[in-house]
Amino acid sequence: MSPLVCRKIIGAKYFNIEGDYAKEDSISPRDVQGHGSHTASTIAGNLVKSSSLLGFASGTARGGVPSARIAIYKVCWIKIGCPQAETLAAFDEAIADGVDIISISTGLTSIVYIPYFQSAFDIGSFHAMKRGILTSKSADNSGPGLSSITTYSPWILSVAASTIG
Repeated sequence: MSPLVCRKIIGAKYFNIEGDYAKEDSISPRDVQGHGSHTASTIAGNLVKSSSLLGFASGTARGGVPSARIAIYKVCWIKIGCPQAETLAAFDEAIADGVDIISISTGLTSIVYIPYFQSAFDIGSFHAMKRGILTSKSADNSGPGLSSITTYSPWILSVAASTIG
């Protein structure tokens, strides 16, 4: 592992209460699908000079806050998905660890209305907000249709992707 990565990641924990793993799972905080690594680099990626998109827009790429350090709390597994109990346990652990921001890039895969305080995201992020910790979460948008987000609690910063022609 690169020395720069070792200084960037300051904590890593995983949660699988039932101990139900698939053969392909890494029984560790390690990301085997790449999505968590991708979103972490968007937040805290170091400077990468001479970056381009297929030779276009050459320049220096970087995450939003390259000086940020990351604590990882893995709750998603190939066999069981991202259970609510594991998600709440990770929120509790992150709050107890004293993190400044919680970034979550898991969520629903279809448009479902869930009343406030009936999802692990709403409950955990509300407790974080009460302690001054911002939660930024994927909006779970399945757009481009209207009303396609499922993360809309006012105490969560919902983040969605978009495309341009």
